[in-house]
Amino acid sequence: MNARAAGLWLALLAASAAGTAILEWIGLSAGLLLGPMLAAIAFSARGAALRLPRPFFVGAQAVIGCLIAGTLDMGTFARVVTQWPLFLGVTAATLGASSLLGYLLSRWRVLPGSTAIWGSMPGAASAMVVMADAFGADARLVAFMTYTRVVCVAGAASILAAALGAHRGDDWLVTMLTPAPLIPSLATLAVAGIGAFVGLKLRIPAGALLVPMAAGIALHAMGVLRMTLPEPVLALSYALVGWRIGLAFTRETLALAAKALPRVLLSTFVLIGFSAALSLVVARLTGIDPVSAYLAVSPGGLDSVAIIATSVPVDQPFVMAMQALRFLAVLALGPSLARMAAGRFARSTATGAPSRTLPPGE
Repeated sequence: MNARAAGLWLALLAASAAGTAILEWIGLSAGLLLGPMLAAIAFSARGAALRLPRPFFVGAQAVIGCLIAGTLDMGTFARVVTQWPLFLGVTAATLGASSLLGYLLSRWRVLPGSTAIWGSMPGAASAMVVMADAFGADARLVAFMTYTRVVCVAGAASILAAALGAHRGDDWLVTMLTPAPLIPSLATLAVAGIGAFVGLKLRIPAGALLVPMAAGIALHAMGVLRMTLPEPVLALSYALVGWRIGLAFTRETLALAAKALPRVLLSTFVLIGFSAALSLVVARLTGIDPVSAYLAVSPGGLDSVAIIATSVPVDQPFVMAMQALRFLAVLALGPSLARMAAGRFARSTATGAPSRTLPPGE
């Protein structure tokens, strides 16, 4: 790393710390995610050209996977079984709405078919980008769509939590300095490291997140290990996820997506609005609080929602069970939906209809 890059990283770290402190001070949730994310967007849009090394993000994903595992237990799975119509219905509704918006974006020639579908899919943003690239979509545009949606969803969730008084109100610096039990913490970090390694070796989509999460759920459910993570490790992981999202908004990506930006933002806000309306139905049917209901159905990434859910007093098992179920549905159905959209797009293009897609690299 040269001196200029080192200076930029130090400046980004300082800006992230300042942003986090401001957001926590004004009462917005998930400041440890949003502060670094907004700082990284500002640096990247101004041409900082920073790239987060992949091992750091893989490690952050593994930690978030263990964090999710710690919120789920056998009681959660029993709840899913007993309320399966609700979980299945909400998953189908959000996935259907996302697919419809993706299809409309492709039909209107805003984006190519498979790119529009993958970019509209709710799930872990990094996983959607990797899978989109594997299935021939423009990964740059998919990244722009998914990360734009994550930023909007995270901001909306934090504002909603603050408006409803759901912010924890803890002194986050005091929380950071609170020691965690040593042995459970080391064991949890071992699960994260080994799980991430296995997930990468097996080339599982989002394996660095999913394998530690699955292993942690099994160990946690059997009573072998309670997932325990030191607050500084969590804070660092939140910052790394925020930087990963923010640094995706490069000048090149923004220029590439400039023509599609208004409709991408419109589709994002429509999806957020649909999720908000759906959350009111979920809250009424289940009796849970509005913030929990919104986070459960929100179209943000699984990892970012997990971070937000731990920063506000919500029904974490319900939120993470709903999000995890939808993520698995996306992994299972995403390729088929993308191929269907790509086929329709190819057939409509063959008819000679004028195209308004973004040429790669424009």
